[in-house]
Amino acid sequence: MKACGRVFKFGDNVDTDVIIPARYLNSSDPKELAEHCMEDIDQEFIHKVKQGDLIVADKNFGCGSSREHAPIAIKAAGVSCVIAETFARIFYRNAINIGLPIIECPKAAKSIADGDQIEVDFDSGVITNQTKNETYQGQAFPEFMQNIIAAEGLINYINQK
Repeated sequence: MKACGRVFKFGDNVDTDVIIPARYLNSSDPKELAEHCMEDIDQEFIHKVKQGDLIVADKNFGCGSSREHAPIAIKAAGVSCVIAETFARIFYRNAINIGLPIIECPKAAKSIADGDQIEVDFDSGVITNQTKNETYQGQAFPEFMQNIIAAEGLINYINQK
């Protein structure tokens, strides 16, 4: 599996209230959540993001409350992968549970810039910055996690068994 697209770059401590503001939590509809994804940090994000694009951030992405709405909004907005120096643990688990690929890679998080074109190979963990002609070694997904992501989430994976 691979992801390829344009990067939207964010800094440290992007919390779940910024990813999907609490005022929209009265809905669990992915399309509706996507319409408000990242709007408190970048009001134009949802108008600029295209299917397959990626988010790259620094430390502690997804901190704050443990809402599943945050990775759902990101995935429904069309983001194919999130790369960060580190993730909040509950966000990491929620992302995998709903089938959103995420990779911790400090070197990539530091080097990749907003607007860069990158490709991620989930089998090897290799992240290729096509804009800068650089590669970074992220953590490859274990087979069971790739199966969950391929099934579009843990519930679908379990239902297929």
